[in-house]
Formats: sequence, structure tokens, C-alpha cells
Amino acid sequence: MTVLGTGYLGATHAACMAEIGHEVLGVDGNPEKVLSLAAGKVPFYEPGLAALIARHVASGRLSFTQSLPEAAEFGDAHFLCVGTPSREGSDEADLRYLHSVIDGIAPHLRRPTLVVGKSTVPVGTAAQLAGRLHEIAPASVEVELVWNPEFLREGHAVEDTLNPDRIVVGAQSEAAELSLRSVYAPLIEKGIPFLTTDFSTAELVKVAANAFLSTKISFINAMAEVCEATGADVWQLAAALSYDSRIGARFLSPGLGFGGGCLPKDLRAFVSRGKELGVDRALEFLRSVDEINTRSRLRMVSLARQQCGGSFSGKRVTVWGAAFKPDSDDVRDSPALFVAESIQSEGGKVVVYDPKANDNARKEHPNLQYAQDAIEAAENAHVLLHATEWKEFREIDPNVVGEIVDVRRVIDGRGTLDPESWRAAGWEYFAPGKPTSTGIRPCAVGVTNQEGHTEPPKGM
Repeated sequence: MTVLGTGYLGATHAACMAEIGHEVLGVDGNPEKVLSLAAGKVPFYEPGLAALIARHVASGRLSFTQSLPEAAEFGDAHFLCVGTPSREGSDEADLRYLHSVIDGIAPHLRRPTLVVGKSTVPVGTAAQLAGRLHEIAPASVEVELVWNPEFLREGHAVEDTLNPDRIVVGAQSEAAELSLRSVYAPLIEKGIPFLTTDFSTAELVKVAANAFLSTKISFINAMAEVCEATGADVWQLAAALSYDSRIGARFLSPGLGFGGGCLPKDLRAFVSRGKELGVDRALEFLRSVDEINTRSRLRMVSLARQQCGGSFSGKRVTVWGAAFKPDSDDVRDSPALFVAESIQSEGGKVVVYDPKANDNARKEHPNLQYAQDAIEAAENAHVLLHATEWKEFREIDPNVVGEIVDVRRVIDGRGTLDPESWRAAGWEYFAPGKPTSTGIRPCAVGVTNQEGHTEPPKGM
């Protein structure tokens, strides 16, 4: 099989397909990326992926090329894994890369072939691409398209590919479905559900899932605002809600909200597509979800400003975290960097540290100052902001950090620090939606971040 596009999704899919026994050819138009991957090196951070790619490059089951004719000759199935970012100046999805790879590979498809779409697309895209394939591929209708959306979480991508919650396939024929079943046979044999549906439903599963998760995150952040106005504790509220089996604990962690290259842009593209379909009123609530998410970041800035005496001017502010989530070096639409830039724009001297994302953050935000470790970042800080929930930050000794800051004042934007230990070390501890006087530990909710898998607690 081939994987067309070797970015985050494509590189992971290629490596995992080799892991379950397939011969895989990764295809990308970027020569530097092809050379890097062919040498077993990954140009981004994802736990476990570099070792997996290196192992299967060495085994011979995984190779890379720039050549689409070579890919067409090699593959019995071709997976489309190119990006679908927001169109410049619009919330609509930009499908130019998807159309480009279809137009590039189709003229070389001269025998019965399966083309598998994995990119996140507006509903209705698959039917258009199927028509385009039949129009320009020499094998015409013998080239079958199926839509097989991905459900990867950055930081867990390898596990999510090898042990997914479900495999969803939009197919137009039983033969196409059976072909993809054979591809995923090692996973199906483990009991992974395999769901077959039409194109439109398969396309909607991904965007609907992202919309639901975004709504759940924004809901608890909206409740944090209510708690701040009433003196209630949002973490205790979330813990109580988590016992309801209809609600559960996952994605019910208040804080800075969601970011990254998927949830924000997919949410907006879904709303935009809804307007095109004439169902914009049905999706109007998603605009509020997006607004609450932005407001969560602004509230963090406001809380930090308040702790700086009403002005950031001349104040040194430490931001722990730059990636949009832990176990990733992805800084796209990062809440942490949004907060850092906002404070810097108001005259604060911001110092950022992230275990993996410093380099990417520096490229995108060169005006910020970066430290080599968490302690260096905190030197002479007037306030410390915990903005990405890395394990390193949870495990750091607040007594050690307290020795080098100007003021022992921390704002836990992810709610995963232990307030008792920080307060015991003489720190003023603040968290969105949490009364400053309580000693109840945030981890009582039973989750450690917005994608946690842990069970609800046994007691509060």
C-alpha cells in the first residue's frame, strides 16, 4: 500500500501499517522530508513513532519516495493523508492539497485499485473525489474510493492507530468494503469494531466527534465562569458530574481549553459547511463553543494581570508550556502561546519553557524569550503560569522553584498541579473556577488532562 502525504497523520499511518505486516511506500513532495523519513528520522515529536519508523525502514517493510508513478505501480491501496487546513481568510477547509494528490495519482492508476481517504473533509467531498477519480484514471470505475476517517490524538497516535476505538468506512460497494477489511484484518481480529456506512456518514463521524468533544470542554469552562461568580468549585462540580454514566469524566477538565491543528479548525469548517447546506441554525451553538474556548484563554490573561497588580508593565511572567497539549511539539493554535503573546503585548516580560516545543514556538513566536528548563524559566518571576500539563511540571518541587522566583504566585491553567503541596511551600495558588481558600485537590475529578482515560474517583 501507499500513504500519500507523510505529515503527522501519514507518517503515523505508514509506520503502523508496516507494523501490522503490510509493505508500505510513503509518498511526499518534500524531498527533505522523504530523505529524513527514509533515514528513520521523524521531523516532529510523537511518542514511539521514531522508533517504529526506524524499525520498519530497517526491516524493509517501509520506504519513501517522491514519485507518484512509482506509487501507482507499487500500491494495491492508496491512503490519502494530506492536510486540510483552513482556507486563508476563511473558516472553510482548504482542499487544494487533497485535489492535487488526486489529480497527481489518478492518471497513473491503470488497474483495479482502492483509494482510501483519511483526511478530515467537509461532508460531500468524497462523492466529488470519487467522480474525479473515475473521470481521469485510466482504470476508471475499477478505481474505488472509500472514506476511512482518522481519530488520532497527538501524543497517543501510535496507540490510537494500532488499537483504535473503532474503524469507520464509507463505501459504495461490498468489494471495496471487503478490500479494506483485508487491510485492517489484524486489528479486526483483536475485536476492534468495523463500521460500514455511506460516504456522508463517514465524513460526518470525524467532524461530529470533534464538535462533541469541543462542546464538552467548553461546557466545563463555562461552568468555571459560573463558579467564579458564585464561589463554587468547578473541580468539585466536575467530579460530581463525572459519576453520571451519561456524562463521564473524560474531557471534563476545566482550564485553558482546546487548541492544535484539528479541533479549532474542524469546528469552524463544520459551521461553515453547515451554512452552505442551509443548516447553519442547527450548528449555531458551535459558535458559542468556539467563543467560550477563546474566552478561557482571555480569562487566564485577566487572572494573571490581576495578580500582577492590574498591569504587566515591567513584570516578569513565566509560562510553563508552549505545545497545545503534552506529549507533542505542535504549537498550532496553542492556548499557552496565545496567553504568552497577549501578556507580552501588554508590556510583560514573558519567558516560556516547554520540554519539546521550544524550537517550534521560537519559529512561530520569535519575540518571546525561551528558557532551557523549567527552573531557568522561573527565575525572578512575578507570577508563574502553568499552561501545558506536562508530567515534568506536575512532578517539580515547588520548594525548589520558590527559591528563585520574585513572588511565590502560581496560576494553574490546567488544574493538574497539587495545590496542597504548592501552598505548603508558601505559594499563592490560583486556578480558573476554583476558590482560593479550598485545599481540595484538582485531581479529585479523576482525569489528568482534557484527554485523560482515568476513571472517576472513589470519593471527593
